[in-house]
Amino acid sequence: MSQEKILGEYTFLVSETDEKGIIRFANDAFCEMAEYSFEELIGQPHNIVRHKDMPKKAFKSLWDTVQKGETWTGYVKNATKSGGHYWVFATVYPFESCDGTKGYMSCRRKASKEEIDEYEALYKIWLEEERR
Repeated sequence: MSQEKILGEYTFLVSETDEKGIIRFANDAFCEMAEYSFEELIGQPHNIVRHKDMPKKAFKSLWDTVQKGETWTGYVKNATKSGGHYWVFATVYPFESCDGTKGYMSCRRKASKEEIDEYEALYKIWLEEERR
C-alpha cells in the first residue's frame, strides 16, 4: 500500500499548463507534495502526477469542461514521485496568460476524510467499469 501524504489545512497547490496540459508553472507547495523539483515539473505533462487509481472518466469530464471554456471542480488522487499519493479538491479553469497564450490554471486544496472516502468508493466503481 502506498504512503499517503496529507495536505496541510492551509496548503494551496497551484499549477499552470498550456492547452495540451504541459506544465508551465508549479508553486512550491505543489512541488513539495508531488516530490518533484520545479525544474523536473516544467515542460512535463501534468499527468506526471496522475495516480493509477484515477478513472479515465474523471479526466474526460475535466477536459470536456475546460475545453468548453468552463470551470471544472472535482476530487483527484495524485501520485508522488516516490510512489505515494495525496488527495485534493481541484478547481481547473481556462485562462489567458499575460503573454497572450492560452492555458489552464489548477488550484487545489485539502480534501476532507469524508470527501476522500466518498470519491475513493466512486472511483473504484468507475475503474471496475472501465476494466470490463
